[in-house]
Amino acid sequence: MTAEEIRKVTELLLEHLLPTLKVFGFTLLFSVPLGMIVALLKMCKIKPVSWLTNVYILIMRGTPLMLQIILVRYLIPILRMNDYTPVWLYNLLMEVDIASENYLFNMIIVAFVFNYAAYFAEIFRGGIESIPKGQYEAAYALSMTKTQTFFRIILPQVIKRIVPASSNEVITLVKDTSLANVVAYAEITLVAKQQMQTYSSLTPLVIAGVFYFVMSFVLTILFALIEKKLNYYR
Repeated sequence: MTAEEIRKVTELLLEHLLPTLKVFGFTLLFSVPLGMIVALLKMCKIKPVSWLTNVYILIMRGTPLMLQIILVRYLIPILRMNDYTPVWLYNLLMEVDIASENYLFNMIIVAFVFNYAAYFAEIFRGGIESIPKGQYEAAYALSMTKTQTFFRIILPQVIKRIVPASSNEVITLVKDTSLANVVAYAEITLVAKQQMQTYSSLTPLVIAGVFYFVMSFVLTILFALIEKKLNYYR
């Protein structure tokens, strides 16, 4: 490829960087709080609740994210064609415009959020369970409620402990956004593949790889600064 062609491909990928960042941003926005909820449900003393939560985590972590994206994307069309779908549900699904870009984006976010919430849940659970029981006992001795104990004593310590593991998941998420191309979502990997066919060259994919590397590098620096900030006693 010529320098001019490389410039055009780079500009085109820059134009489609926003859809990639939207998947990344919305996934983090919803999966982190959902992951905390799932972690608390897994630690619940009510056995059916913790058992169902374990099943959810096992399925999300035990199956490829790509398959989950495809399944969620085509779930509504499949239910529409299924003769066993209840009439009320069928009528409701018929109101959904499955050809719209909003529908595609929303389904991708659903798949990503539920997948990453399972991973964050295990990170949060590990962080919560790593806190010595003496911390709880000391808080109760000061007449603090369970809510106050969790948000004022436990959660700040958990956040400090889970930053390294969370940074790995966040950086992985940057690269996993490329999986959205399997359902023809216009992010940089899909565009790079199209340009690769147009120019019969691997250069567009290399440029896309540079984009992911830069994003991952920025996040690595950011989390390094956060870890340094949270190292109170060093």
